[in-house]
Amino acid sequence: MDIVLLEDVKALGKKGQVVKVTDGYARNYILPRKLGVEATPKNLNELKLQKANAEKMAARQLQEAKELGGKLSAASVTVAIKAGENGKAFGSVSGKEIAKAVSEQLGLELDKKKLVLPEPLKVLGVHQVPVKLHKDVTARLTVNVVAE
Repeated sequence: MDIVLLEDVKALGKKGQVVKVTDGYARNYILPRKLGVEATPKNLNELKLQKANAEKMAARQLQEAKELGGKLSAASVTVAIKAGENGKAFGSVSGKEIAKAVSEQLGLELDKKKLVLPEPLKVLGVHQVPVKLHKDVTARLTVNVVAE
């Protein structure tokens, strides 16, 4: 029996694949657990439509990420932290503070988890912070850390 998988099934296939299984396996395991449906022409057509819709969504998300990446690469934000007389910073700038600065200064919503900071910024000056917007799009945001 041919089955269209609705979920990933270990040792059988990934979601959206059409696999051939024995009738008993399909009736007793796959179908009752809603892991797949029988590969009828109607179900195959629905699968094709779902894949086309998913591709459109992925293309739209990629385009939005590229647009946002262009805006972020062209812009810079300024973050103020407390510093001593000789320029020694007392604190550090984390991803949360950078995301807040982007929101306030540029008017763009940016998730702090998208900022790729191995460690918080502890030195005054200009820093290039990579921002992972999509698996294929990484922008560089200029962050200027100044004394408060």
